[in-house]
Amino acid sequence: MTMHSTARLGVVVPSGNAAAEPEIARLTAPAMHLHTSRFPVLPGRTLRERLDVYNEQLPDVIAGFGGLALDAVAVACSGSHYLLDPDGDRELCDEIAQRAGYPVASSTLATLDTCADLGLTDIVLVSPYEPWLTDLSAQYWQKAGLNITRVVPVRAGERFSPYDVTTGDLVRQVGAADLAPDATLLFTGTGMFTFEALERIGDGNDRTLLTSNICAARWALKHTDATPAGPDGALPRPLRRLADRAGSRA
Repeated sequence: MTMHSTARLGVVVPSGNAAAEPEIARLTAPAMHLHTSRFPVLPGRTLRERLDVYNEQLPDVIAGFGGLALDAVAVACSGSHYLLDPDGDRELCDEIAQRAGYPVASSTLATLDTCADLGLTDIVLVSPYEPWLTDLSAQYWQKAGLNITRVVPVRAGERFSPYDVTTGDLVRQVGAADLAPDATLLFTGTGMFTFEALERIGDGNDRTLLTSNICAARWALKHTDATPAGPDGALPRPLRRLADRAGSRA
């Protein structure tokens, strides 16, 4: 495969999100090249107001890829799509995909796709969001048919701020929750770095570990028939763990 012929994945992210691009790129390389379009900066708006605007602007943000020949687009922003509920989320992404001529999915739809493929229904929600957004997230998953067995809030220090959660914050607070060794954990939100924490949270147990970015990458690979592999032919570890936990269904 030459660089020119490699599949191209478009990723849409909020302006301050530093995690989505490197995590998704790590999972999809070398099978896909990643290209990014960012939502505009919206100074003076509350988080809720920004999320509303993101949904309004999403068609134009994706149109900003212009003539770039993409194979798929993943919208790496979960919060705005919780506002739509699963049916509205799917309708918006399908409308954009029809105009664009390639598959489009939010990270939330990609997560539902992964859960459906792997037969996952009972979820522990690990959320770095403010409580109102965590509640909205839980409602979204429940409307989609998932059973939220428990919610584990994760703070960055003393506050809720997904972009500022450290590996230590995440490992410590999930560990304090004393979760079952075979639980399915969904770390929601695309802006929280997770890979180093997942190594420690998954060590010595049979937990299925899902994140918004892992699911977005898995969806992109599935819908473009691209196959990720390192120099040794192995899947990236987070995807390999899913395959190991779910067997042939992964």
